[in-house]
Amino acid sequence: MKYYIFISLLLLSLSACQPKPKTLQHSSLSFGTLIDISLYDVDDNLAQQAFDELDDDFKQLHTAWSPWVAGSLKRMNNLLPSGGFFSADPSVLELIKASIPLSKATQHLYNPAIGKLINLWQFHKSDEADIQPPAAEKIAQLVKQNPQLSDLEINGIRIRSHNPALQLSFGAFAKGVGIDMGIKHLQSLGIKNAILNAGGDLKVIGQHGQRPWRIAIRHPRQNGMIASLEARDGEAVFTSGDYERFYMYKGKRYHHILDPRTGYPATASQSVTVIHKNAGLADAAATALFIAGADGWYDIAKKLGLKYVMLIDAKGNIIVSPEMQKRLTFMQATPTLIVSPPL
Repeated sequence: MKYYIFISLLLLSLSACQPKPKTLQHSSLSFGTLIDISLYDVDDNLAQQAFDELDDDFKQLHTAWSPWVAGSLKRMNNLLPSGGFFSADPSVLELIKASIPLSKATQHLYNPAIGKLINLWQFHKSDEADIQPPAAEKIAQLVKQNPQLSDLEINGIRIRSHNPALQLSFGAFAKGVGIDMGIKHLQSLGIKNAILNAGGDLKVIGQHGQRPWRIAIRHPRQNGMIASLEARDGEAVFTSGDYERFYMYKGKRYHHILDPRTGYPATASQSVTVIHKNAGLADAAATALFIAGADGWYDIAKKLGLKYVMLIDAKGNIIVSPEMQKRLTFMQATPTLIVSPPL
C-alpha cells in the first residue's frame, strides 16, 4: 500500500511540474489583411516552423493571386484582352475551375470576372484623399458587356477569353482558399488545435483546451460585437460587411462589395455571416448572399448547401436560419430577429 501511495504522489508531483499548454500567436500580412495565427498546445520549435512556413505560403499565394502586384493573375489579366490562347498558371486555373460552379449556384452574384469593374472603383486605394466614384457611363458600359466565367475557354492548361471586358479578381474567394490551404499545412505538421483569422474571416481546427474556439461577430453599425458563437472542429466563419473597405465622397459612403447587375455597391445588406467547412465556399457565399439581400439569400443558400447563415439587412433587421439561431449568443439588444425556414 505504501508503494502505491508513493507512486501516486510521484505521479501527482510530475503532473504538477508539467508546463500548462499555452497559446502561441503570430501575425502575417497577406491578401490585403492581417492574418492572425493562433496555435494551442504546440511545441515552441514546431510553432515557429509553422509560422515561418505559413508566412512563405501566404506570400507566394498573395503574389500569384493578387490582381495588383506583378504575379500570375496580373499576367493573365494582361493577356486575356488579346483573345488568343496562352498558358495559365496552375494555381490560378484551379481558382477559376473552382469558381465556375460557385458562380452558377449564386446566380452569378459571386462573379470573379468583373475585375475591370472592381479596378474602376479603385477600392484598393480607399485610403487616398482624392478617391471618388467612377463615371456612370464607364460603369454602364462594363455592366452592358456583362463579363462572366462562361466567356472563358479552357483547353488543358491553356485559356482564352471571348469577352474583352473580362478580367479576373478573386477577392471574394482567394482568402478563403488560402485559409483552407493554411489549415491543411498545419495539419500536415501534426498540429491539431489552431485558428487562422484573416481580418475576422477564419477557420479553426480542434479546440482551445477544454473549450471550443469562441468567435465574435462584429456589429455593422455600432462599436463592439453583435453576437458570438462556438466554432467547431474544421469550421470556417466568414462575414461580408459594408464596413470593411469603403471611402466617403460628398457625404456618401461607397463600399467595396459590388453588385455585378448594377455595377454599384450592393445596398440590400449591412453584413452576412456564413459557417461552412469549406472556407473558400464560405467566402464566396458571404459575398453573394450580401448582394442578394433579404429577398434573395435563401434560395442561393439552399443551392450552396448552407445551414448556418445570419444576414443583417439594410434596415438593421437580423435574419437567421434556425440552425444558426441555435448557435448564436447575442451580445447586444436585437431590434428585429426574423427566423427563416430551415435550410
